[in-house]
Amino acid sequence: MKLILTQEVSGLGAPGDVVEVKDGYGRNYLVPRGFAIQWTRGGEKTIESIKAARATREVCDLDHAQQIKAQLEGSTINLPARAGDGGRLFGAITVSDIADAIARGTGATAVDKRKIIVGNPIKSLGSHQVTVKLHDDVDATVNLNVVSA
Repeated sequence: MKLILTQEVSGLGAPGDVVEVKDGYGRNYLVPRGFAIQWTRGGEKTIESIKAARATREVCDLDHAQQIKAQLEGSTINLPARAGDGGRLFGAITVSDIADAIARGTGATAVDKRKIIVGNPIKSLGSHQVTVKLHDDVDATVNLNVVSA
């Protein structure tokens, strides 16, 4: 089965890629979850629009990614969250919260929430580290300080 990916699927490809997968995997997993659409001959316009949107979201070159990495690693991001008496949060810090805090704290708007990797869920106050994948070759480690709101 030939499909056009609409989102990044690990081990398979990036948005806009045309991939060949087994029928069951495409029909039962990729298409219903919105990760891919059926490939057609008229799908070239769809592929181009997906790739254009991806190009605007991503960091274009390695030098720009290195600059953003230096900016992110050189600062500590403060993230206010509601917490109880023992320093335990009500809920967890999401990648959307982290992306918003990075945008407010450093002004780096090139950070996409899908590129933020959190090892363990952040459920307590204090200092935490998260990884941001800026480019295929560039990963930045961001110091995140979760404070009581």
